[in-house]
Amino acid sequence: MDLTGARWRKSSKSGNNGGDCVEVADNLAGVIGVRDSKDPAGPALAFDPAAWTRFVAMAKRR
Repeated sequence: MDLTGARWRKSSKSGNNGGDCVEVADNLAGVIGVRDSKDPAGPALAFDPAAWTRFVAMAKRR
C-alpha cells in the first residue's frame, strides 16, 4: 500500500514521554498508515480501513 502524500498526526493516546509516540495518517483513500515518530523516514505499517477499525476496537477493550 502506498503512503505517498500521507499527513501524519500524533496519536491521541501518545503522551508527553520524550518523543516515544505513534503517528497515524488517515487522509489517504483505502489505507491507514502507522509509524514511529522517532523514525519518520523508517518503516511504516499500512492497514486497510476495516482492519484498522477492528484493531482500534480491540485495543480499546484492553
